[in-house]
Amino acid sequence: MDYPQGFSSFGINIGIKDKTKDFGVIFSEKPCKAAAVFTRNNFPGAPVIVGKEHIRDGLLQAVVINSKNSNVATGDAGIANSRSICTEIGKSLGISETLVLPSSTGVIGVPLPMQVILPACANAKSNLKPGNLEVVAEAIMTTDSRRKISVRKIKSANGEAVIFGMAKGAGMIEPNMATMLSYILTDADIEGDLQKILKECVDLSFNCISIDSDTSTSDTVAVLSNGLAGKVDAKDFRSALLEICIDLAKEVARDGEGASKLIEVRIRKSRDEIQARKIGKSILNSPLIKTAIYGGDPNWGRLVMAVGKVFDEPIPFDSLEIYFGDLPVKGADSEKLKKLSEYLKKNSEILVDVVLNTGTHEMVFWGCDLTEGYVKENAYYTT
Repeated sequence: MDYPQGFSSFGINIGIKDKTKDFGVIFSEKPCKAAAVFTRNNFPGAPVIVGKEHIRDGLLQAVVINSKNSNVATGDAGIANSRSICTEIGKSLGISETLVLPSSTGVIGVPLPMQVILPACANAKSNLKPGNLEVVAEAIMTTDSRRKISVRKIKSANGEAVIFGMAKGAGMIEPNMATMLSYILTDADIEGDLQKILKECVDLSFNCISIDSDTSTSDTVAVLSNGLAGKVDAKDFRSALLEICIDLAKEVARDGEGASKLIEVRIRKSRDEIQARKIGKSILNSPLIKTAIYGGDPNWGRLVMAVGKVFDEPIPFDSLEIYFGDLPVKGADSEKLKKLSEYLKKNSEILVDVVLNTGTHEMVFWGCDLTEGYVKENAYYTT
């Protein structure tokens, strides 16, 4: 696997909940130019509060993540715990605590087991291995069924730069950031406003997915660039970063809790981004549409309903076009309904193409179907 230069990491089990990996650290041999976007949930986790403070100057050198416990709704004690984690990591790695980005993911409202986390922080340096980032991608998982990784290479002044992205997320997913966690590491030396580049890419990827319409309290996407591979073209970097963000966003949607199908909703010929986003998310978040796609039921009236319930964006019905794949659905007769059903049943990736004919803007959104597995996963999540 290709890794960016200068990064080392580890992912291990420290016994937070079970015997799977639950603790990871990423470290750069030199401080990184960094940017991040976070959840807009009104009850952000303690690591989000601390992380926003630490990245304010645009510099980071390490990331510390625990899974199985989100350190959310834990009050001042939770914030103090998050600060203590950064302090211990800083001591172990020989860096300032303000160069550490903390993250936690898992159950809400339970204090962190600091008796196992702090010793793990103190031993961080001894566990680091060069590269090794795919192990961190495993350690950050909660209800994910698989780790999520995307890598790109681009030309740099010293030959080639690597961009390595990882993400976790399968439930409580409708990012609204500025659900999930995602870390993108690169040795590219990037000119320009990294925060602006990241925000643009997030808005076209992570902010275009939804599994269950629930915006997590812990959403974080961060980019760290140590520049060891030399300068890169800003446009090349943005293009590769967007590809990685879309890859990871689709993998999060595909891995939705209990999901059997990835749904891609393409809103075409809309007036603008506002209209496209409202209607795209309305379709993607409809339980009736998600269950129909799961069951292979070509009930196209539900799509009409989802477009029509966006009250402040009325779309003329006569000019509205809707397709499953390349099959038009409006007014489908029995023969067409049979073909639509076959399309839904035979494919694991479903394209819902909606043409509004109100303008020229186009956006793409991703989600998944709704199955019995989602109910089973979340009905007994803490029990």
